[in-house]
Amino acid sequence: MIDDLYSARILTLAANMPRTGRLDAPQGTGHRVAKLCGSTATVDVVLDDAGRVADYAQTVKACALGQAAAGVLGEHVIGATGDEIEQARDALLAMLKSGGEGPEGRFADLRLLKQVADYPARHASTLVAVEAALDAVRAAERTRLSGAA
Repeated sequence: MIDDLYSARILTLAANMPRTGRLDAPQGTGHRVAKLCGSTATVDVVLDDAGRVADYAQTVKACALGQAAAGVLGEHVIGATGDEIEQARDALLAMLKSGGEGPEGRFADLRLLKQVADYPARHASTLVAVEAALDAVRAAERTRLSGAA
């Protein structure tokens, strides 16, 4: 059972998480803590003129499942909009909580975490980086709007 949860692909994503660290001058930052387990994610973003992620960095301290989700983000987030990240978060949440199929499009690799649905204590850790990424993009969007006013 536990071997299915920690597949080779999940462990590879967790061990080779791309885009780690912090940005020097982010437009938005998001920070989330999974209260049950203490997993944390801090995400910095810069958006391009079209509102898409142009630069991204993350500091994630989580179990292999949370780090694997962060790995998928790091691989696919450049060029994403806030709405795409929000749709991925919502689909990931539905996959974990109510039998949904999981994210589609650029974040479809998050479906690798489908087995986590059977482990409710791991849900928050699995979501922590995605939620921090969404918070960071929304913060950058607000900054851009207030600067344009």
